Amino acid sequence: MVHLRKGLVLAMLLATTAPAFAQSRVLVFNTDASDPAPKAAFDQLIADFEAEYPEIDVQVNMFDHEGYKTAIRNFLTADAPDLANWYAGNRMSPFVQANQFMDVSDIWTQNNLTETLGSALSSMTIDGKQWGIPYTYYQWGIYTNKDVYAQVGVEPAETWDEFIANCEQFQAAGIDCLTTGSKALWPVAGLFDYLSLRTNGYDWHMQLTNGEIPWTDDSVRAVFAEFAKVLPYVSANHAAIDWQDAVSNLVQGKAANYVMGNFAVAAFKDGGMTDETLGFMPFPTINADIPRAEDAPTDTVHIPAGAKNPEDAKLFLTFMARPDVQTKMNETLGQLPINAESSVGDDPFLQAGFELLSTAEGGISQFFDRDAPPEMAKAGMEGFQEFMVRPERLDAILERLERMRQRVHAQ
Repeated sequence: MVHLRKGLVLAMLLATTAPAFAQSRVLVFNTDASDPAPKAAFDQLIADFEAEYPEIDVQVNMFDHEGYKTAIRNFLTADAPDLANWYAGNRMSPFVQANQFMDVSDIWTQNNLTETLGSALSSMTIDGKQWGIPYTYYQWGIYTNKDVYAQVGVEPAETWDEFIANCEQFQAAGIDCLTTGSKALWPVAGLFDYLSLRTNGYDWHMQLTNGEIPWTDDSVRAVFAEFAKVLPYVSANHAAIDWQDAVSNLVQGKAANYVMGNFAVAAFKDGGMTDETLGFMPFPTINADIPRAEDAPTDTVHIPAGAKNPEDAKLFLTFMARPDVQTKMNETLGQLPINAESSVGDDPFLQAGFELLSTAEGGISQFFDRDAPPEMAKAGMEGFQEFMVRPERLDAILERLERMRQRVHAQ
């Protein structure tokens, strides 16, 4: 009878402690990876993680993109998950400054990530600490029509002066040297980013987008001086067309170059271009003394400061940082792994992008509308477009942007 009672007591203890133990191995993951390719990539990531750690159950809360921007501000404060999707650079800064993301520098140190994820280190670092793990990005650069280059008899430029010299030859042949569609504003932000990064460098560019440099400063005017050099050679109707219309200009040989992200390759090929007719090159050097930085919007996963299971969350981030895991995820995403020991398929544009970004010693910026606060980003992109149409208005544009900077960053 005594033994029976002991057995009953033990059974009751197990019944009360087992659920508590099981609960401690649940990982709650809030994400906006709702589009088909990201959802498939994360479904596979989670399945592989659970196969390797069968004692951990990853529970996903899915949000739509726009709703997530608001939701993350609420759930980080009220009911934090263990993991959350977000972005690198200045986009993560407010959550770091508000003590809502956990310092995960130990993951970076213990797994040599400062080397293998080195290209994204600067964009993941604030106050000398790392605040999440990046898992994918894609390159920006200049896409070219090889047939037009052969027709005019010029070679892809390595320096900005060479690029402008090529522009003169394209113009003489009746071809736009540079096409873009600025109707939606954001395409010209990529052009401005590169002129800024090549003229003054990554640190300066980050200070500008973070509101630390007046828009009326001479260093800003230096960027616009380089910008002005290419304006006579840009498609004249750029303010009236979308980015897809500018794709047609390149496809049809009406233009030679297009500053754009790698996602546009599908549109170029849908228009009839092939690996033989579509080219890619880095944005040319302006100041040879500045280490090369690149625009590469970077997606990340973070551990909220209020996570209930931070230890297993760190296991998850460590798993996601591995080269084999990042290779597999990005095969599904059609983008680039950040781990330099990962591999990419035989797509020549992904191969070129992987080499470009893995060797970007100057740093990785996130794109103007990610690096700058929303209100400042909108005003900036409006200013870039206006400058391209009416460059004589530069003084008024910079003064307007400076007033916006003072208002936005005084809040």
